[in-house]
Amino acid sequence: MYWVNCGAEPTDTVRAILSDEGVLLMKHLQGGVKKGAFDEAECQRRFDAWKANRQQKVEKLKVSIADKQQLAVKERFQAEQAKNAAKAEAVAKKKAEAAAAKAEAEAAAAAAAAPEAETPAE
Repeated sequence: MYWVNCGAEPTDTVRAILSDEGVLLMKHLQGGVKKGAFDEAECQRRFDAWKANRQQKVEKLKVSIADKQQLAVKERFQAEQAKNAAKAEAVAKKKAEAAAAKAEAEAAAAAAAAPEAETPAE
């Protein structure tokens, strides 16, 4: 605040940081006090109101980001569950096909063995 009041010209990056922290607003409000537009108490009240409003916006943004992250995690979890269910279904289908093929092979082997047993030996 001291250097800004002494006339320092901040770079664009520093100006953005000072603006986010309220230093430039306070300089502007102090200029109003020097001109007699309002007193020091009004200056502090306006700055405090701005700071409280800024804090509320930051908190809302944090909550919004956290909600989006939770939603993304939930969606990924549901997608993974669907993928796992599809894979389990494919594995079950493959096992059923293998069991059916095995049963068919056993039936064919039993059928091949059965006619030999039924033929009379002469």
